[in-house]
Amino acid sequence: MPPYSTQQAALTAVVSLTPADALFHLIACGADSLPLPGHGQTLMRWQMLAAVGAQSQALAKLFEGHTDALAIMVELGAPKPSAGSVWATWAAEPPDARLKVTKVDGDLVLLDGTKAWCSGAAMVTHALLTAWDKQGRQQLVAVELDQGNIDQHAQDWHAVGMASTDSRRLTFHRALGHAVGAPGDYTGRPGFWHGGAGVAACWLGGAQWLGDCLRQQIKPGADPHRLAHLGEVHVSLAGAANTLKALATQIDADPRQPCRMAVMQARLQVEAACNSVITHVGRALGATPFCTDLHFARLMADLPVFLRQSHAERDLASLGDAVSKEEASPWML
Repeated sequence: MPPYSTQQAALTAVVSLTPADALFHLIACGADSLPLPGHGQTLMRWQMLAAVGAQSQALAKLFEGHTDALAIMVELGAPKPSAGSVWATWAAEPPDARLKVTKVDGDLVLLDGTKAWCSGAAMVTHALLTAWDKQGRQQLVAVELDQGNIDQHAQDWHAVGMASTDSRRLTFHRALGHAVGAPGDYTGRPGFWHGGAGVAACWLGGAQWLGDCLRQQIKPGADPHRLAHLGEVHVSLAGAANTLKALATQIDADPRQPCRMAVMQARLQVEAACNSVITHVGRALGATPFCTDLHFARLMADLPVFLRQSHAERDLASLGDAVSKEEASPWML
């Protein structure tokens, strides 16, 4: 694994590149060799994801999907990916787009149906995706995308925020794939939840950049309204960062535990912090950076879209259900 400083240097070199070209460069430099979740350096993994998120939320979406796929394949004992391959992880399950998987021989399977929300479909070479067998069980499948029986549909993608992730719908017609793990293994492993916190690190990186943008423009003794906005930003970001640090320690201490409740809490805390930063930084700085600072404007457009990977009230309800089953108060110091 390259040292964190090497990964940061690789990231510095991609400032002017498109998210797709930046992704290819990071992979070519080996910057995608992140520490695996739960192996003692979970915080370092998330720090790199946050650094990519500060650079570009679209790049972070692609980079997180690629590095998540690499981690999943290790955890489920899949063959090592071929050199130079670029991966995505597509696990969205809207009701109108479900893939059917049929076993052929060994781990060889056939895929039929539609997969939605396939970020980077035109850029990546392979994907891990979820499909369903005839018994109604979810199966993770590795697919090489260079097949004539996979159709890509880009006409539904009208995004402004996260536009450069080029998310598409894919239609599979008896496409070949290889089962990864057994049915249910994808969501049944602890890493499913650990990986979910990695997405929150991407969000937090973007919000941190916006917060620093405000901090660097405010001098001591400045307008009290602006100072109040900076105070709100600090409370939000410091709380979210501390939560992720504590969660990384908890995961590394016992990686066999999914830490489901702690991950749900962390994701929702980071989401709330990002929304607070978007509001307070925008109100403090006014319209100018939205119109004159390309990086600022792009983050302000991309971050709210990426945050919608959170399931909002559904996730809050799941967390509330978990809290209601706690025997002791979870809020005591």
